[in-house]
Amino acid sequence: MVEGAGNDSALFADALERVDAEQQSLALILNLLRREEANTKLEIERISGLGRAIVADRVASLVELMLADESEMGVATGGRAPRNIKFNDGAALLLVAHLDQSTIGVGLTSLGGKLVFAHHEPIDSVMDHQAILARITSLFDWALEQHLRGRPIWGVGLSVEGPVEQQANRLFASPALHFLPGWDSARIVESLVDKYAAPVWVRNNTQMTTLGELRAGSGRGASDMLFVDLGKEITAGIVCDGRLYRGAQGGAGLIGHIATGDDNQAPCRCGNLGCLETVAGADAIGRNATKAAQTGQSPELAELLAANGELTPTDVATAAIMGDAFSAELLARSGRQIGTTIAALTNAFNPSLIVLGGPWAQQSDILLAAIREAIYRRSHPLVSRDLKIVRSQMGGSATLTGLALSMIDDIFAPYTLARWVKHASPLAHPGIVNAVAATRKDAAMFARRLVPPAPSAKVAS
Repeated sequence: MVEGAGNDSALFADALERVDAEQQSLALILNLLRREEANTKLEIERISGLGRAIVADRVASLVELMLADESEMGVATGGRAPRNIKFNDGAALLLVAHLDQSTIGVGLTSLGGKLVFAHHEPIDSVMDHQAILARITSLFDWALEQHLRGRPIWGVGLSVEGPVEQQANRLFASPALHFLPGWDSARIVESLVDKYAAPVWVRNNTQMTTLGELRAGSGRGASDMLFVDLGKEITAGIVCDGRLYRGAQGGAGLIGHIATGDDNQAPCRCGNLGCLETVAGADAIGRNATKAAQTGQSPELAELLAANGELTPTDVATAAIMGDAFSAELLARSGRQIGTTIAALTNAFNPSLIVLGGPWAQQSDILLAAIREAIYRRSHPLVSRDLKIVRSQMGGSATLTGLALSMIDDIFAPYTLARWVKHASPLAHPGIVNAVAATRKDAAMFARRLVPPAPSAKVAS
């Protein structure tokens, strides 16, 4: 399932399958338990409006399906103590991974979105997609060896840099990925479906990090929020009325490509002129720092250049900590330019919270202070009056958590859940079974096409 594909819940829909009242009530009660809106039969009756006999029957069915547990006794309030009913979030697991130009992160989560395993490691950006996919699956298998314990895998998620745009309007089709060489034609989704026999989601890193921050990090409780990722690229995640906004092609939040004015005519890798990244991005900071080192403007940067062979924003932050005036001013200037762009978004969307994340946010207090100052100075007094600007505390776990939560939202969407709940697992739904089987067959045929033909027998003379 890929970003931009519309309603992922359509995967489970069947025009010939009717959703009866029993399925609807099972789905309603399971979601009440999952969201912890009710934990006794009496609370379920009150919130759902269902009768006592129906609630008792549906709860018994959910317990039998291993989706709920009522073994724990509650607190008595004048009579017999009720049984607490809980969603069994350990009934299955989700595999999640995020990938950018320098890092792989993999995780294993419960159906509640809680990480039970997480691992991050650097990668070489020149690795081809087959080597990277092999490493991801190797790490997945390593995690499963430690934590699977007989539980099924209900889904696999992959989060990547850049927009995720579907190539074809069909299930389990790999989207076009352009952030690494050779990935635009990679059959990543098909390979993962073939290996794990489960649905596969592909999402965007910044958007998934935003969702993780919103639901499990600094953004908890916020309904309107901006997450700004300060890394190799400058991107943003947008939350409106508590919902993540992805855009028509999955490209919402490309703020590094907002124009900074007619005076800036520097060419950008996107093909336009004067984008924010050309004056305040990682490459621009490295380029300006290198020039300063080579022209004698900064002895500290010259030493770092001689030692490392190149300069990055991390080196500039290090030089600024060492007291280098040029580096401090370069970071402050970049921060003001980034903050001015964010202020325009603040005026447009009126968020209550801005979360600053990514490598730069952790490395440079000078940069963050300049960003904050520019946002408050350039924003309208009304939208900045109660605005909070904080630094992310979750790091890479935000992306993995957000990806898992996005998958869980699809799996347990009421329309979706009502169609698989009687099967006890989305993997048993006929729509999933057929789609997985077709994808695995297609993957096998493609693999056979990649095998060269055997050499013909030598004809005796």
